[in-house]
This record gives sequence, structure tokens and C-alpha cells, in this order.
Amino acid sequence: MSIWATIAGAAAGLLIGGPLGALAGAAAGGAFQLAVLEATSPERRRVAFTIAAIALAAKMARADGDATMAEFKTFQRLFRVEDQEAENTRRFYDLAKGSMAGFEAYAKQAASLLGPASPLLEDLLDALWLIAATDGFHPAELDYLQAVAGHLGFDAAAAARIRARHTGPAEDDPWAVLGVEPGADAATLRRAYHALVRQYHPDRHLAEGMPAEFIRVTEARMAAINAAYATASGKKMTEPA
Repeated sequence: MSIWATIAGAAAGLLIGGPLGALAGAAAGGAFQLAVLEATSPERRRVAFTIAAIALAAKMARADGDATMAEFKTFQRLFRVEDQEAENTRRFYDLAKGSMAGFEAYAKQAASLLGPASPLLEDLLDALWLIAATDGFHPAELDYLQAVAGHLGFDAAAAARIRARHTGPAEDDPWAVLGVEPGADAATLRRAYHALVRQYHPDRHLAEGMPAEFIRVTEARMAAINAAYATASGKKMTEPA
């Protein structure tokens, strides 16, 4: 069953409770006001991740006062929303935009369920940055992203590192992507590269509960890491690392 079919059911609210569960319940036609449950099972983590991503993306789309269709289209692309699920997904997205719950409540519950500053939440924050970039960064969106990062458990340094991937020179700077000093030797490059592969490989994130429909964000990040290592080391990625 796709993640979209899962969150469309009333059971999604029962799986996670709290403000995210209430949002899922409202989307399914009910309204759940439950205590937060631990997201221990893979299915529960997938549901929690997806509802949090929808809620925070929808709230961000309104941060600059103009929730555009282009931003929703970016969301659909990142989440691989199939045509038959587009209507339900848009309904959920619109409910989140108009929800009385603030983004702080959604972000704090996501951190509680998925682990503060966890790799899954870094995926989510990356997606928010990609959505914000759709029509150019508005100062209100930048403030929103900084606040969300804090509520998700990222300290100032981690939030700045993630921000630099989207607004700074890191995309064109292989040393910055790998987190090493310019001119680092081959051994340092290899260590940095393999550490990033272990941390960000899509298979690991899927195992930790990321929905398969969301894999594009981690695939794009891994492609950037591979390209940076190839550039910095002067190797083709087809050669043994």
C-alpha cells in the first residue's frame, strides 16, 4: 500500500496521535485528540514523517503570504505523488495550511517521534528548502526555515550547514560538500566520502522509516556527494573508491 493510501485512512491519526494525528484524522473525516505515541514501528515512522512533511510544507507555503501552485507542484515532485493520489494529497495539504495548530507544534512532535536532528528530519528540512526555492527565497520563508530547524532539534551550526547546501556556494564547491579543507589529501577525502555515504545512503533512510515515495531528496544528495568526491579526488566514480 502506498503511503498516500495509508495516511488517507482514519488509522493514520491513531498511529501517531497529537497535532499530527489530529490533522490526519481531520483529513479522514474525523478529529483525533490523542496523546503522542512512540513511533517505534517502521509503518508508524513512515506515517509520522509524511504527515509532518505535508504539514510543515503547507505552513511554509503561507509564510510569505502567497501559497503558490508552483510550490505544491514541487512538493508533488519531491514526494512522487501519483496522479490518482493528487486530489487526496492536495486536500491534506490545504487542510494543513488552514489548520489552527501552529508549525511549532508539528515540528516539535516530529522531533519527538523521529528523534531530534535525526537523518529523517534532515531529509524533511532539505525538502522544505527545495520547496522554498521554487519561487525564490522570501525573508519570511528564511525566518520560518530557521525556526523549524530549531524545533526539529538542529543546533545553529547544523542548521547553517543545511542552509548552505541551498543558498551558499557548497553546490559548486566539492570541498564544502565533503566537509573537508580545500586540498585535503586522498586519505582524508576517502574517509569523508565513506562517512557521508554511510550517513546519507538512501537504503539507510528507507530502513529508518522514510517513505519510498520520498527517495528523490536523498538520491539528489547522494548524487551531489558522488560528484564532489569525483571532482575533489580526480577519480571517476566507476573506479574503486
